[in-house]
Amino acid sequence: MGVGEDFKTFCSNLAIAKRATISDRYELITRRLNLEFWNTDSKTYHSIQAGSYGRGTATVKTSDVDMVFWLPYADYVRFNGYAGNGQSAMLQEVRTAIKKTYSVTNVGGDGQVVVVPFDDGIIFEVLPAFENGDGGFTYGDANGGGTWKITNPRPEIAEINTMDATCNGNLKALAKMARAWRHVWAVPISGHLLDTLAYQFIRSYEHRNKSYLYYDFMSRDFFAFLSDQSETQQYWLSPGAGQYVWKSGNFQYKAKQCRNIAMTACEYQADRYGWAARQKWREIYGTKFPG
Repeated sequence: MGVGEDFKTFCSNLAIAKRATISDRYELITRRLNLEFWNTDSKTYHSIQAGSYGRGTATVKTSDVDMVFWLPYADYVRFNGYAGNGQSAMLQEVRTAIKKTYSVTNVGGDGQVVVVPFDDGIIFEVLPAFENGDGGFTYGDANGGGTWKITNPRPEIAEINTMDATCNGNLKALAKMARAWRHVWAVPISGHLLDTLAYQFIRSYEHRNKSYLYYDFMSRDFFAFLSDQSETQQYWLSPGAGQYVWKSGNFQYKAKQCRNIAMTACEYQADRYGWAARQKWREIYGTKFPG
């Protein structure tokens, strides 16, 4: 096979295999919370998928499914009126409600979300929130005595979808490949920041709408883009929403190492694509890349 076929196979290998299971669980959690807080048994109202699932950049290695469920405004008034940490009380009520559906599941919380882990390794993180007039959400943080914070995933999801369509599906594919690299190289970078930087890179990339045949160049050039980011920069602005996306560590050195490996792989391909080039891509992306 050629380089285009190999990258196509690689991207296929990164695809999520349990979408139906995830969808069923998402709907059951939504239905339970709707019954508890809205007096309806809808499986779709008052919730959206967020995080990498919402942005369409999750991979087979992704175990967390982020979702936002918004409660009635009257509940915000009630929890905000608590003498102490109404945010914690809100999390406990949502936790108790979910346990009515998943009674044997170890449902926990971490200060912002209710965590619902399953035996197959999939973890749901449910963010209870209140919908704002601009389409964003106010959510609670129970840490430090309790505070209210703002998030706005919808414009970001919309902007990534729009850019991905403009780029022939290459933005989401790039973000997924970057997650494979992060896993293999233990790179200290969040999926949110990978998506943000992939968006910033591809919006002006000369080959942004090309086929899998150009994924070798796209990989090489994206690693160069990552390695050129300032190590003193602490945050970047997310697409669409313009929210701060903070770094968790310096990723530039490992990106530079993989840029050099990718350059070698591309040089092999200029002569004859084969085993030597594949081993270089597997060094970067792991065994999901064809051998």
